[in-house]
Amino acid sequence: METEKFSEHMSVFVQVAQARSFSAVARSKGMAASSVSRQIDALEAELGVCLFTRSTRALVLTDAGELLFERAVKILQDMADARDELISLERNVSGVLRVSCLPAFGRRHVVPHLAALFDKYPRLCVELELTESIVDPVVDRVDAVLRVGQQPDSSLISQTIAAQRYVICASPDYLLRHGTPATVRDLNHHRLIDRGHRTSMRGWRELFSKDQVGEQAFAFQCNDCDSRRQAVLQGLGIGLVPDWSIGEDIGAGRVVELQLDDLLPQPETGVYLLRALPRASLKLRAFSDHLIRHIGSPPIWQRAMERARPKRPDRRPEPGSVRGPASSIAAI
Repeated sequence: METEKFSEHMSVFVQVAQARSFSAVARSKGMAASSVSRQIDALEAELGVCLFTRSTRALVLTDAGELLFERAVKILQDMADARDELISLERNVSGVLRVSCLPAFGRRHVVPHLAALFDKYPRLCVELELTESIVDPVVDRVDAVLRVGQQPDSSLISQTIAAQRYVICASPDYLLRHGTPATVRDLNHHRLIDRGHRTSMRGWRELFSKDQVGEQAFAFQCNDCDSRRQAVLQGLGIGLVPDWSIGEDIGAGRVVELQLDDLLPQPETGVYLLRALPRASLKLRAFSDHLIRHIGSPPIWQRAMERARPKRPDRRPEPGSVRGPASSIAAI
């Protein structure tokens, strides 16, 4: 089989394996299903193996098909990357970049930076999928996935975009009406805003130790971070919200960050860009570098929160006082 034909048939094979259907691929390519089937037949004849187990109800990869699929995805991606780099020797980034991201983070910290990205790379196109679902870069055919928080071990290559942590916060109006809690036990007398617990993402209950769990009133639960932020701003209760969502509101004084004396530690995690391939494509590097540069280090949301923190008292000596070693008088 000619190299050009083999490459074409392998590309069709990958599409069929992902769609689990000859007819779906045929419709997307404007071809007859029989034509797609013949290309797979030709590929199987060339390799001397059966790639699919076919029935009237299902189309399933064989062991040989699974092996070829794993290799073919990487080969085709490498070919696409090579093409991108060859036509972009002068850093003329071009082509379609497919990225998946949490809706709230994408709206607040990805979309606002696209205009500057396109000014720099006018031939670049971005397909941004905003979803709460866990997206697999290989199976779902995306170049990268933006995820927030601690990530499980996987074969994906991870690049840190920024640091993030969860903060406890409420509006000044809510605190004026209901008081400011000092301990976790105090939360028993407050209304809490939390994420829905059908998901595995972090929520209030994960912060409480067994002896701290009480009769907390979860006034509002929602799996959308933007909605929880709006609920905090409206004074509906005390929220546990990532700083990248609420940081600018804290900096502007619209929301107050709270500290509870007996709260379990809240470690800082990160915002990560995950990809399947060991080497990032030129267009993906351009996207990630642009995002990191605009978010900054420390990230813009933490810089905003710093403005709201009380200034340290000026410890310069009073006029006429004497500097010297510490003494018992100084400790009184």
